[in-house]
Amino acid sequence: MTILHEDDVPEKEHPGRFMRWLASDDSLPAQNLSVCVIRVLPGEAVRPAHSHPNSEELIYIISGSGKVMIENEVGSVRAGSAILFEQGNVHMLKNTGDVEMKVICFFAPATSIDNYRMFEAVDFPD
Repeated sequence: MTILHEDDVPEKEHPGRFMRWLASDDSLPAQNLSVCVIRVLPGEAVRPAHSHPNSEELIYIISGSGKVMIENEVGSVRAGSAILFEQGNVHMLKNTGDVEMKVICFFAPATSIDNYRMFEAVDFPD
């Protein structure tokens, strides 16, 4: 049996979020998916806009609220929301609330931040 607590995984800071990989080459050795937990502070956005050329991503908002942008369309999200980023879709997440947002991100097939495609010129629409 393989059990891992998120506190056992080093947290890494990336623009707009703090990230812990729960299922990856360096943690739980899943074969067909990867999973990370992110924290987004109030007023912050996950930057830059990005896509996953080889994976789809499903995120689940554990706590907090904000907005999500997928291919320039914006929608509101809150605790309990599940959002699918289809393979190749450019997306961003922004915490518009006044408390930290916590999100779990599932990727299939497995990926890592090294495989993200970044879009520096794309910003979150106002």
